Amino acid sequence: MKKDIHPKLYKARITCACGHEIEALSTKGEQVHMEICSHCHPFYTGKQRFVDTAGRIDRFRKKYAGTQK
Repeated sequence: MKKDIHPKLYKARITCACGHEIEALSTKGEQVHMEICSHCHPFYTGKQRFVDTAGRIDRFRKKYAGTQK
């Protein structure tokens, strides 16, 4: 292997927005933050959440209500 071409490897503490923390090896740094992990992702937990921000679903239905026949 060639010298000095590989990134530096850190022992990182990865923190999720839900509060779950793990330790792993990373090239991004010693502290890594992420928004979602396997402990809070709906695919892994089996709990599905619908987030309706600012009435998006209602606006969509209102916009396309006249196109149905």
